[in-house]
Amino acid sequence: MRSKKFIKLLPLVVIALSPLFCLADEARPRFCDTLNLYLENDLFGETDRHYTNGIRFSCVSPDLSSYLDDPSLPAWVRQTNRKLRFFHGLKDDEALQRNLVISVGQLMFTPSDKHASELIEYDRPYAGYLYLGFAYHLRDAEQLDTLEMNVGMVGPHSLAEQSQNLIHDIRAIDKFQGWDNQLHNELGLQLVYEHKHRFKLRQRWPHQDVIAHGGISLGNVASYLNAGGEYRIGWQLPEDFGTAAVRPGGDNSAPGRGDVRHCQRWICGLHAFISVDSRLVARDIFLDGNSFESSHSVDRRPLVADAAIGFSFLLAGWKISYAKVYRTREFEEQQDPHQYGSLSVSYSF
Repeated sequence: MRSKKFIKLLPLVVIALSPLFCLADEARPRFCDTLNLYLENDLFGETDRHYTNGIRFSCVSPDLSSYLDDPSLPAWVRQTNRKLRFFHGLKDDEALQRNLVISVGQLMFTPSDKHASELIEYDRPYAGYLYLGFAYHLRDAEQLDTLEMNVGMVGPHSLAEQSQNLIHDIRAIDKFQGWDNQLHNELGLQLVYEHKHRFKLRQRWPHQDVIAHGGISLGNVASYLNAGGEYRIGWQLPEDFGTAAVRPGGDNSAPGRGDVRHCQRWICGLHAFISVDSRLVARDIFLDGNSFESSHSVDRRPLVADAAIGFSFLLAGWKISYAKVYRTREFEEQQDPHQYGSLSVSYSF
């Protein structure tokens, strides 16, 4: 019943926010300046278990700063735009860029043994998550603040089993037999804030920078504190805040003003990167199980870290990145760390 109400409410939420994506002049897109696709899969790491797949599509709006006085916006939206300044309190409005982001994504998790149909008590629960996300970005040349809300469904209504079976059919891979043991249907809510700060280390070849980040997530899907950073080195670094990931708060590849990816050459830039993210986890529904009824769960570890190494190149509006990600053990019964590949493709109009 709750899931049906949620599905009915989604169009109302989209309609309520749609005016904010229709604020450009006639010469440019009226709703989306940057389109992003993120794909993470452990087949890149030659495994098929644990965090086995994540996919997200997102649309980043044009800069809303020039519309602060537009009468077509409700007064409360204009006031909120002015007051939401985070760490940018003393900056002039002309130095700030404001964007809205709408995204849709799906995550799926499985145990190690795909052939067992019975519950595997000491391995990760079967789980999926299908969600719709709304984010507000406030940025200048050095800092990015992200405020994000994700709403979705955990359990059979996430369609994770159907999605995985479809891909396994296409690739002629054996299917997982234990999806009847997945977490129960539950409405998921996650509120995320993350701050990023970019430090330019070298503006001559080889160009180098460091992007530090820290944030907090609250909700029945996941509650944690996180912190980390990314080091980039190469030719013509983009004016953004690092390599995007499927994780909440990771949508940061939209270009800033004067970004090199708008060059007229075939290749605009190329760089390598190393990144880390550590999380102090208070709740993870995909390990702790359902919030309001009994379900399969495992003993979650409170501290988890990711390390990634990869490369990124820019091609006349495009940014394409690939990374290999290594994740520490997430629960006590897990025998080995996990690894997966992360691919992101971004196009800016």
